Amino acid sequence: MTTRITVDPVTRIEGHLRIDVEVGDDGKVTKAWSSGQMWRGIEKILVGRDPREAWLFTQRFCGVCTTVHAITSVRAVENALGMEVPVNAQLVRNIIQTAHAIQDHIVHFYHLSAVDWVDVVSALDADPKKTAQLAESLSDWSLNGPHEMQAVQDRLKAFVQGGQLGPFSTGYWGHPAMKLPPEVNLLGVAHYLQALEVQNYANKIVAALGGKSPHIQNLAVGGISNSINMDSQSVLNMERLMLIKGWIDKLDHFVKSAYMTDVPAIGAFYLDWAGYGKGVNNYLSVPDCPQDAAGTLFDLPGGYIENGDLATFKPIKTHNDAYFRDGVAESSKHAWYHGEAALHPYQGETEPNYTDFQDEGKYSWVKAPTFYGKRAQVGPLANVFVMVASGHEGAKKYLDEAMGTLRGVSGNADIPIAALESTIGRHAARAVRCAVMMDTLKEQWQKLVDNIAAGDTDTFNPPVFPKGEVQGLGCHEAPRGALSHWVVIENAKIKNYQAVVPSTWNSGPRDQNDELGPYEASLMDNPVADPKKPLEVLRTVHSFDPCIACAIHMVDTEQKEIVKVKAL
Repeated sequence: MTTRITVDPVTRIEGHLRIDVEVGDDGKVTKAWSSGQMWRGIEKILVGRDPREAWLFTQRFCGVCTTVHAITSVRAVENALGMEVPVNAQLVRNIIQTAHAIQDHIVHFYHLSAVDWVDVVSALDADPKKTAQLAESLSDWSLNGPHEMQAVQDRLKAFVQGGQLGPFSTGYWGHPAMKLPPEVNLLGVAHYLQALEVQNYANKIVAALGGKSPHIQNLAVGGISNSINMDSQSVLNMERLMLIKGWIDKLDHFVKSAYMTDVPAIGAFYLDWAGYGKGVNNYLSVPDCPQDAAGTLFDLPGGYIENGDLATFKPIKTHNDAYFRDGVAESSKHAWYHGEAALHPYQGETEPNYTDFQDEGKYSWVKAPTFYGKRAQVGPLANVFVMVASGHEGAKKYLDEAMGTLRGVSGNADIPIAALESTIGRHAARAVRCAVMMDTLKEQWQKLVDNIAAGDTDTFNPPVFPKGEVQGLGCHEAPRGALSHWVVIENAKIKNYQAVVPSTWNSGPRDQNDELGPYEASLMDNPVADPKKPLEVLRTVHSFDPCIACAIHMVDTEQKEIVKVKAL
């Protein structure tokens, strides 16, 4: 007998996501549907507007991925105009985006998905001294001592006794899929709470350069609005740069000494989950962190890998690389839009056609992207594989470290790199990527300081719009994967605008050939112990770090009030 499970909404994400699965008699998923439950309409809002203000709108795609859309949008317009961007502007943007990525990765593991694996209530039974011994055997993180672990347990007890479990109140505690010993659970809770403080250092970096966080204010088509003057207190100067350096160092300590050990250490208790969640294993990533004004040199590589075989790696060298530009298309066959054909983003359409949820028809507001007609997975796993295949030394180093911890804690020396193609592997890849981002952040900061010391203080080149039609593509390897904005400009006004975002690549429904999207494919054969508590479904979906607001939006054409917020 088949059991139908609907999880709606999937929680601990941004945006409205519905997941449906059918579970067979053997307790495994046999069918899956991923459905975005709101329409994204910002692309329609942008038509007819000045391209220089598009980034202000696009970073409102989401309350989480704000900077990534702002930066990608200005890159798209700059690409359309064939502009060069001052090196200082490139480096400041790089610092903002890498700091944002680090904050995003920390929050995803500890605050959005760790409680899928860590039984918080079980931590009450732990011996804090044993937890500290375990933690100190794994790393030199400064808050791993017995005093800290005892304080966390006391705090947790107070939560329970006061009936104020807060974010821990609705977890599937005691679920048969939870396997961690009490001491490891206590370690997870301790670092969950500590990470709340640490992630804020990344937000401070973004705000110090971007003016605020979320929704930075310092971008412009042609560069940034930050002025550089080492003799002025009111603009970007050495004092502010040294303040940022202090926050970078604090982030680095946590990422290298806590995050990079927690993920493989916890994963060692869940090696069976290296056998679930593989799904689509064509991997796509775009180059990032441009180092020159023309955008021809990048610190971080991009490329495409087919069927999980790193030997098939094909590089994507720039944001205007024809191999990437010509390969992207989106289908609406199973999405609530008119038309079924896979369209290139420059010809993309966003005309809603709602039909209700149809298992074999249209069932999502998210389109189905393809790369040369095939589904592709994007995100940290794709990015790490691409970096390793391209020879990136940092990625290889941190991947070796993570695999070493995993093998050491599990006692299994034969775990292959292919184990990363899984639910638990996506978490490991995200930790590896976070460490790479940490080194990249430090490098971009140093390059900015050196460039200013050499006498370069330029931050902006004014754009010039030609008559007639031009097209532009902007890319960014965002925390959730390959992000691209595509703009068609006619006589200095936006004629068409399409954003192909990471969560569209991963959460999209079946495509024009009825092939499953990455979320859907990854859920196939997943175990489900209790249909009333589908923790295993959430584990796999959460491993992608869903952020569905980027893929969907809602607008009321009758301009009725949808919600009212009162500021206290």
